[in-house]
Amino acid sequence: MSIEERLIDAVVKGIKELYGADVPAAQVQLQKTKKEFEGHLTVVVFPFLRMSRKAPEATAQELGEYLKANEPIISNFNVIKGFLNLIIAPSCWVELLNDIHADAHYGIKEVGEDSKLVMIEYSSPNTNKPLHLGHVRNNLLGHSLSKIMAANGNKVVKTNIVNDRGIHICKSMLAWAKYGKGETPESSGKKGDHLVGDYYVAFDKHYKAELAELKGKGMSDEEAEASSILMKEAREMLVKWEANDPEVRALWNKMNGWVYTGFDETYKRLGVSFDKIYYESDTYLEGKEKVDEGLAKGLFFKKEDGSVWADLTKEGLDQKLLLRADGTSVYMTQDIGTAKMRFSDYSIDQMIYVVGNEQNYHFQVLSILLDKLGFAWGKDLVHFSYGMVELPEGKMKSREGTVVDADDLMDEMIDTAKETSKELGKLDHISDEEANEIARIVGLGALKYFILKVDARKNMTFNPKESIDFNGNTGPFIQYTYARIQSVLRKAKEAGMVLPKSVDVTTEISEKERGLIQLVADFAVIVDQAGKDYSPSGIANYIYELVKEYNQFYHDFSILREEDEKVKLFRLVLSQTVAETIKNGMDLLGIEVPDRM
Repeated sequence: MSIEERLIDAVVKGIKELYGADVPAAQVQLQKTKKEFEGHLTVVVFPFLRMSRKAPEATAQELGEYLKANEPIISNFNVIKGFLNLIIAPSCWVELLNDIHADAHYGIKEVGEDSKLVMIEYSSPNTNKPLHLGHVRNNLLGHSLSKIMAANGNKVVKTNIVNDRGIHICKSMLAWAKYGKGETPESSGKKGDHLVGDYYVAFDKHYKAELAELKGKGMSDEEAEASSILMKEAREMLVKWEANDPEVRALWNKMNGWVYTGFDETYKRLGVSFDKIYYESDTYLEGKEKVDEGLAKGLFFKKEDGSVWADLTKEGLDQKLLLRADGTSVYMTQDIGTAKMRFSDYSIDQMIYVVGNEQNYHFQVLSILLDKLGFAWGKDLVHFSYGMVELPEGKMKSREGTVVDADDLMDEMIDTAKETSKELGKLDHISDEEANEIARIVGLGALKYFILKVDARKNMTFNPKESIDFNGNTGPFIQYTYARIQSVLRKAKEAGMVLPKSVDVTTEISEKERGLIQLVADFAVIVDQAGKDYSPSGIANYIYELVKEYNQFYHDFSILREEDEKVKLFRLVLSQTVAETIKNGMDLLGIEVPDRM
């Protein structure tokens, strides 16, 4: 039983004994004592005033006296207005450290047979371009969220829906067919996703040139767009694709194959993975089938031009297109089809979509439509909505080729990490192979942490240079602290010291050390709250606070030079437990921590 649980139990018994009232444990408000007051944990007594029929100070005083007399872990107390500040006996903190130290998976709940099955969708790339900075934020959030949900005892299925069909895919295909001259990843030396992305940009370049020429002949913007031969050919290609034209399908398979090989490289390097990948080319037909079913049941309606719509005006929304007049599907159709396939593949209890906040309306509509179509979890689906990510230079536009590719960004981060580490002398006396591995871990750690420490709901600016800093709220600062602790533990081992499984509870500890133990103990609460809030940033900022506190302790107290053997062993065990917590926390963010830096 934790210190908090023991205190809550004691408060419940105290209220019963003092005032004859039964209090639910959930009603006991326990919080960390504010730094300006003496104490470790504070009981808010205001909820008990109707039972005591006394002033807040008198109630707190009576409860404090009862707890001090009946609960051995309390050494003293003080009252500030309606707040009862409790001072916990030092031996209890050492005992708590022993408990945490003995549990390598402290704060992580095990998955059981009755665990909820949570499916999380993230990444959702298009096969007409490589993954970019926006995808990086999406993938990092989705992968971290998957780890956090699993750490809270859920069965987790990580899924990806690849948008591998549609007009945007046909644009790349058409451009390659017209201007590619048979170019391949092998002949060009480019990754397949980058090569296909170049042709998406090429389509836009030729399309704009065509529009400029048409407008030069006196056409309006709308007339020029309606008269574009290039766009007409792209639309015709899409119709052929949906009609299973063998030539168009062969080109589609070839170019998508190039892209998937490129994607796999990027995912592996970024450290993200999936349990199941769905493809829009498979799911859109399922979606059309469900829309037809909804139409037959009167859930949807058909307009004169043959297009199919959902009327959501009763829900306070508008009409939503589900099938175009030519019978082709839209994103909503695909998402309905994907939902159907997923529901038949897995017994999903909760579905979480990691998609940017520009799609808030889309998922509001999807939830309503899935519920109408009879999907049990449709109404309660979670849209993990996140803000856009920009560079200091501003927004990115894939059609214009101004996007920051994920691969290029990772290269830059690793190169900058190596350069910065060299300047600081952190790569001295190690081999090139070790230096490259440290640069990879630090560079990618800097990228991941900088993105994940920001509240997902907020727009953010990613600054590569700012992220690689060995001071402040950054990945490298945390990684360096972990490596520093490992260095201390190695030196202790080299000196012949063996860390005990538990520390002597009579060891005298300082307030700084007590605070560190309390902070380490908070990890379990932080993980639990991160699961409830869907918040990787909660984990990230907790780790930073822990690391900051440990560095102050490291600066103020001797460890290996401490003369009192009991205290030295205590500080080594405390350091090792802090390191284990850092490692476990960073793992929930998908970030590696090096043993040496």
